[in-house]
Amino acid sequence: MFRKLTYVVSLIVVLGLVSNASAELVGQWKLDDGAGTTALDATGNGNDGTLEDDPTVVEGQFGQALAFDGSRVVIPASDSLTADLFQGSFTMTAWINPKRTGNTWQQIFRSVRASDTNDTLFINNDGRLSWRGRVGGAWAGGMCETAPDVVPADQWTHVAVTGDETNFRVYVNGALSQESAFQTTDGENETYYIGGDTNFGESYSGIIDDVRVYNHVLSEDDVRASMENQGGALVKAYGADPSSGTLHEDTWITLGWRAGDFAALHDVYIGNNFDAVSEGAEGTFIVNQAATFIVAGFPGFAFPDGLIPGTTYYWRIDEVNDTEPNSPWKGDIWSFSIPPKTAYFPDPADGAESVGVGDSLSWTAGFGAKLHTVYFGETFEEVDNAAGGLPQGTATFSPGELKQAKTYYWRVDEFDVIETHKGDVWSFTTEGAVAALDPANGAVDVTQTPVLTWAPGLGASYEVYFGADEASLELKGSGNLGSESYDAGQLEWDTTYYWRVDEANATNTDSPWTGPLWSFTTANFLIIEDFESYNDLDPADPASNRIFNAWLDGFDNPALNGSVVGNANPPFAEQTIVHSGNQSMPLAYDNAVGKSEATLTLASNRDWTVNGVNTLTIWFRGGSANAAETLYIALNDSAVVDNDDPDAAQKGSWTQWNIDLQAFADQGVNLANVTSITIGLGNRANPVAGGAGMMYFDDIRLYAQ
Repeated sequence: MFRKLTYVVSLIVVLGLVSNASAELVGQWKLDDGAGTTALDATGNGNDGTLEDDPTVVEGQFGQALAFDGSRVVIPASDSLTADLFQGSFTMTAWINPKRTGNTWQQIFRSVRASDTNDTLFINNDGRLSWRGRVGGAWAGGMCETAPDVVPADQWTHVAVTGDETNFRVYVNGALSQESAFQTTDGENETYYIGGDTNFGESYSGIIDDVRVYNHVLSEDDVRASMENQGGALVKAYGADPSSGTLHEDTWITLGWRAGDFAALHDVYIGNNFDAVSEGAEGTFIVNQAATFIVAGFPGFAFPDGLIPGTTYYWRIDEVNDTEPNSPWKGDIWSFSIPPKTAYFPDPADGAESVGVGDSLSWTAGFGAKLHTVYFGETFEEVDNAAGGLPQGTATFSPGELKQAKTYYWRVDEFDVIETHKGDVWSFTTEGAVAALDPANGAVDVTQTPVLTWAPGLGASYEVYFGADEASLELKGSGNLGSESYDAGQLEWDTTYYWRVDEANATNTDSPWTGPLWSFTTANFLIIEDFESYNDLDPADPASNRIFNAWLDGFDNPALNGSVVGNANPPFAEQTIVHSGNQSMPLAYDNAVGKSEATLTLASNRDWTVNGVNTLTIWFRGGSANAAETLYIALNDSAVVDNDDPDAAQKGSWTQWNIDLQAFADQGVNLANVTSITIGLGNRANPVAGGAGMMYFDDIRLYAQ
């Protein structure tokens, strides 16, 4: 106990010293200094740059900016803008408006020493971003490189690259675009360039605004906050340490963070309930303090009896400054988990399918476990009731050769010298069995009219069992190899259903095979569109379902409709910037022609009165670089409802829009027969020329609220 206490006290002293170390925005060049030859560093660190070869002062994303065409800004390394900055933890961000003409590869930002070292953010004429450098004396092209066309020509786009000594990440408009393994580049750099080092024939062509360099890594939320804050300040606490979601193998912890730019004090909230911490409920407020760390789970600190194994804790830091009118600034919710005393993370995972018949089993030992006892069998009851097994010292188990297409059960009890902790019963099914394709086992928010599909196993014929009672499934149909689907019909809302597919093959002595039990839960809402069904198959393929063939945009009439649905190259549906699931709809708008909209003709779910639904919900996300055009929804190509927020298109995070269906009914729409839904930007009734941007839409639903 005394050794541990000494360690904690020492740790606090060390952290108190470290918290004063430099960890900040080390350089910011707003590039709005007007005429002259100097680009001032807005941080006050003195990292001013010199304009060379006459970059032109133009209108920027914020105030003024510089247009480059064979020109550059030169910034020497310094005590804050260090020579080895990009070999550790860093972030570089900028607003760019590229021409995408001229040199094939163009340097947006570069640090360099002669020709033997460099770290460079490039843009290619095809619209890809690439973070590159020299590693081990050789050119490491594409250390972290995006797909083409992530940056359009002649439009403002926010770009960022981060490194945390584990990964590089490239962000576009506040969203992660590419992630790659970190590489340590060679040497130390002497000079930094905005617009490129023109000596290498890779100078940038276009406009750059508001360049920032941090000597630490920003999270995706922090990148977005930086993007949306033209002043450069980060008002919320950030840089959670340990990072959110960490599994912490001890019953005490030191939590640290980086202070928001205006913080004088910090309100600390910790608890084991997300909502309680978010709301600051009674018992979650811990302390108001100046330090940027706190110890929890040790006598004399928060949770003095220790943190509880098997528990997830949530924490939040609100930044406080009584001299600032906007104080306090509510922080994000972060989390960490203490592992359970029971075994966890089984491999194969619980419910796994297509497991090899010769595979071994493994797991992560429970917190403090010294010995493990494994029980293995062919039924849940057999394994759950087993006792008296022989303990072992390793967290692996070989069950021997198994049969194909069979479900097995296993359990691991953990002994921590004081007591035995009985484990959960896990299961897996070996290769050769049927496998659920859609919906996946355990899926939630499933449509109330699902068609169940599966991959065939060893059988030549099958039987489908289905029902809401796990213990008494009903035989619903049978078929032969090649017809692996079952239409479940109209199901109840918010109900869990179970299903199983048994197979038979008269030529195999192990036949028949009882399939694994699967489940799914229907949604408590009506799904109008979740964008999950779209693919990139060639139109000649009968299974082709491209998003722009369902959501009709301005392709056929660009003089009246400035919308373009889908990415320029596959995947056409967006797979990175999503609200839920795997896909969303990207919609580019250009209201030079007056309006931009896309329309989906509804083939099903036309009755918008079922189960008392009364609210249409749609999630959308824009960006601060977008033109502020009115967002609207139209039904049946007639009734229109505008979003109340005139700046909705500039929202850089996912935003929920709820619309009372009565607003459409009041305009004459028969809610029992909705034939189409249109998403648009502009003034639909009286189009006027406007601006452009990119929007994303997801999860269009009907709720009874």
